[in-house]
Amino acid sequence: MAQEIEIEFKNLVTEEEFNRLTSHFHIKEEDFISQDNHYFDTPDYQLKEKQSALRIREKNGTYTLTLKTPLKEDLLETNQPLSKDQSYFLLQDGLFPEGEVRDVLNSLSISYESLQHFGTLSTSRVEIPYRDGLLVFDHSSYLQKEDYELEYEVKERTTGEAIFLELLEQHQIPLRQTDNKIKRFYLEKLKQDRS
Repeated sequence: MAQEIEIEFKNLVTEEEFNRLTSHFHIKEEDFISQDNHYFDTPDYQLKEKQSALRIREKNGTYTLTLKTPLKEDLLETNQPLSKDQSYFLLQDGLFPEGEVRDVLNSLSISYESLQHFGTLSTSRVEIPYRDGLLVFDHSSYLQKEDYELEYEVKERTTGEAIFLELLEQHQIPLRQTDNKIKRFYLEKLKQDRS
């Protein structure tokens, strides 16, 4: 099974802070790569209730189905490559492919037949190596909203957190409570559904 533990630190930044950081790291507009995250849940948000998330990530002509589930203070990612057709049929018709992700959904007692595509978040992203980790610059747009985010993906939590906090301090960027993309997407969707 293709599973990995995701340890990452994230901070929302302003557009001005984002531009300052990308300039500092010599990142140009043409360095950004676009990706689309297509999110799924049941009509009554069973995945959200279990603090889990399901998406298809479409990037450079490849499609990956990812289920994120809580694992202590981190996330366990179950990844499954999809063909373009499998992705299309899941998005359009709800035809869920067999494989690792479906097996984990069954273990969570979530019916894959009840899952629905409920929106897409598009991100322009640059990833660069930084002090034994991966520094990620994301400009995302979803549901008529835009945000800017800095992420730091690491293998070891304690050292990674110290490096990330040092980077923010060095660039005079306040640490902000930052939900992950799916949660920000959910919150915005719920806000729109109420209005």
